[in-house]
Amino acid sequence: MPGDRAVVVGFDGSEQARQATRWAAHEASSRGCGLVIVHALRGPVPELVYTPMSMPLPEAVSDQAVRSRTESRLADLAAECERQWSDVDVRTCLEHGNPAEVLRHAGRDADLIVVGSSGHSGLARALLGSVPADLARSCERPVVVVRDDATRDGRVVVGVDGSETGAKAIDFAFEYAARHQRDLLAVHAWADLPVDALAPLREWDYNWNQVRGESDALIARCLAGHHERHPDVHVERVVSFDGPAHALLDAAKDAALLVVGSHGRGLLRRALLGSVSHAVLYQAPCSVAVVHHDDSQQR
Repeated sequence: MPGDRAVVVGFDGSEQARQATRWAAHEASSRGCGLVIVHALRGPVPELVYTPMSMPLPEAVSDQAVRSRTESRLADLAAECERQWSDVDVRTCLEHGNPAEVLRHAGRDADLIVVGSSGHSGLARALLGSVPADLARSCERPVVVVRDDATRDGRVVVGVDGSETGAKAIDFAFEYAARHQRDLLAVHAWADLPVDALAPLREWDYNWNQVRGESDALIARCLAGHHERHPDVHVERVVSFDGPAHALLDAAKDAALLVVGSHGRGLLRRALLGSVSHAVLYQAPCSVAVVHHDDSQQR
C-alpha cells in the first residue's frame, strides 16, 4: 500500500506544501519510516476552443502534458528530500480525484498524514481548506497541519481532558517530544466553556485551591507511565481557568507543535470537528496535530 509504515504528505505545488513536505521528511527520518508524497489531479483538462488570432497559440494543454509536468515536479521534490534525508525511502503517488479522498486512501495505514496550511489571514482561515479540515475530521490516522511560518525549535503543547481520545493525543505528544528532544507542556482547562462565559464564575466564591488540586491530580493520572517511558522529556503542567481553546492557543504561542484530540465519531465526525479542535486548527500560530481515538471497531 502507498502509505504503509510511512508519513504521507499532500503536495499541490504551493510553497506551503513544499514546507509541509520538508516537515514530513524530517518526521519520517525521526520515525525511521518512509515518505510518500501525494498529488491529486482533480480531473481531466477541458478541451481548448481555438479561434482565429494573429498571435500563435501556446502549446495545447492536455491531460498527458499536465500529468507529465506534475510527475516531473514530484520527482524533483522527492530528489530534494532524498538529498537532505538520505535515510528516508521517498516515493511519489499521483492519482486523479478529490485531494482529501486521495490523501485519506493513501494514508489509511500510514503513521500520519501531513498537509500544509494556507496561512493566518481571515480569508485563509475561512478557506483552510477544505482539505486540511476534511482530513482532520474524517481520517482514522493522525493529521498534522503545518504552518508555513512555524518554528521547529519550540516545545510541544498537548491538551489534557481525561478522555480516551485525549490519552491518544498525550501518547502522540510524548513520542514526538522524545524523538525531537523537545519539552512538553500539558494544559488542562478546568471548565469546558467559552472564555466569555467563564468571566462571571471568577467572581464567585469558589474554592479555587481545591479546583486546582483536582485538576493537577487529573493531569497526573493522564501522564502516568509516560515519564517512565520517556525519562528525557521535561514536562510542565498548566491548569487554566480559561476555556479549552483559549488556554491551548495561549500556551501555543511559541510552540513547535500543538496536539489535540478530536472527539468526533463515525458519521458525526464527518460533519463536526469539535469546537476545540476546530478553533486551534484555524487559529493556532504553530503546526497542529489532530489525533483521533481508534474507532475502527465501531465502523
